[in-house]
Order: sequence, then structure tokens, then C-alpha cells
Amino acid sequence: MPLRLKKLVIPFLIFILLLGSYYGYDSYLHITTDNAQVSAHFLMISSRVNGTISKVFVEEHQKVNAGDVLAQIDTSDYSNATTAASAMVSSLVARVQEAKVNYSRAQELYKTQAISMERFDKAQADFKDLEAKLKAAKSQAEQAGLNESYTKILAPSDGVIARKSVEPGQFVPAGQPLFGFVAEKKRWVVANLKETELKDLKINQEVVIEVDAIAHKKFSGKVVSIAPSTGAVFSLLPPDNATGNFTKVVQRVPVKIDLENLSDSDIDALQLGLSAVVSIRIH
Repeated sequence: MPLRLKKLVIPFLIFILLLGSYYGYDSYLHITTDNAQVSAHFLMISSRVNGTISKVFVEEHQKVNAGDVLAQIDTSDYSNATTAASAMVSSLVARVQEAKVNYSRAQELYKTQAISMERFDKAQADFKDLEAKLKAAKSQAEQAGLNESYTKILAPSDGVIARKSVEPGQFVPAGQPLFGFVAEKKRWVVANLKETELKDLKINQEVVIEVDAIAHKKFSGKVVSIAPSTGAVFSLLPPDNATGNFTKVVQRVPVKIDLENLSDSDIDALQLGLSAVVSIRIH
């Protein structure tokens, strides 16, 4: 080999050797994957009662505070039901008081044999019957009041309206999703690691996270939990290896990583579902 060529090849081989050593040592120290996404508390907010939407107070991507009214269902039917139930309770309270007086009087008269057992039993039965009706009426009045309060659809916590699928004048049945809501206070990453990488994985190991959408910034975190099953187990169509059409595929196990020391601006930037790259220090 010519001397000039040797001068080029030898440094190149040394560079390759050093580079391979670096990546080999790094793979010994860390588990790295780009199969990871940012997660947050997410839910669909629905109404607990039927009704026609009279007002909508928020728009998509709007920040809200816990207890803010997101939408209002027309209260006419529910307020009328509350009024009727309250009136029934008031009426029964008076009737129970009267029946109680009659029952007490009947007790005294029965002790002196001034009335028959039949009259005493009737006074007692009337009193007990009205007491039961009053109890039921109070429960109905309480439920009517709750139903009226449910006509206000409230934000469960501080967060952001991710999606709005309701407009004024729309009739909504109970349980129909109306708002997609992302809670504001918490963010974490779910990394799907190969089953062959789990041997050295432990809770509380330190993690460095990079998010594709947020350039030139690294987040710190810790491993907080390892799923008890692979992701395939709970898929819509889990694989059935008993069919005979078996091909071995390296399975992936979800690992939850809490993000630490996040500022308000970090939480705003870490949108649900963003792709991330995680590096878990295992040695």
C-alpha cells in the first residue's frame, strides 16, 4: 500500500474505532428510543343530563380554570321539576306533622282503652306511610336540584379546550362527548421499549428527553412505572399465536417517564401526542 494511502487510511480507521467505541459505551450506559410520545391527562367532557344547549362560553384551544362554565343547558324543565319537588316536600311536611299529632293522641287514648286497636293501628300506619312518602319526596327534590345544577357543564380542573363539538341550539343527550379537555398541570412521556432492553431497566432511573417540536432543549425526567404487559395485548386485534401463523416479532413494553421541573411555558409547549426521543441511564 502506498505511503500516502496509508496516511489517509490509518487515521480513518482510528476514527471509526473511536466512534464505534463511543457508541458502544453509550449503548452500555443508556437505553435510547424515538418510539415515545408526550402524554397528559385527557378526557372528553359530556353532559350528565339531556337538554338543549342555550349558551357555549368557550372556544377551541382556550385556557380555562377549574369550575369555569363551559356550556349551559336550558334550565326551564329542570327548574320546574325542582319547584314541584320542593312544593311536594313542603306539603308532606305539614301532613306528617298532623299525622304525628294524631298518632300521639291515638297512643294516649289507646292506653286508656278509649279507642279500638283498629283506630290506633290506622293512625300509626298513616303516620309511617306519610313519613316514607316525605323521605322519598326529599330524595326526589335533592335529585331535581342536582339535575338543575348539572345543566352547567364545568371544567374539571385548570386546562385547555382541545376540541369543541357543541353549538347553541343543539340538543344533547346525557353522556354525549362535548369538549375534548387537556389538563394543564401534568406532563409525562410514554416510551415503548423493546423487550430485550428491559433487563437493566429500573424505577427512578434518570432520563433525558428531547421533543422533536422543541429544538435545542432537553428535559429531565425519571422512570416511574413499567407496564405489566406489551402494547400488543390491549390492541384492537391482539395477535393469536395459536393459529399457527406465528412470526416472532420483538415486542415493545410501555414505560412511563415523569417530566420534572417544568415551567408554565414548558407545559404549554409540550402538547399531547408530540414525538420524543428518550435516553434512560441504566449504568
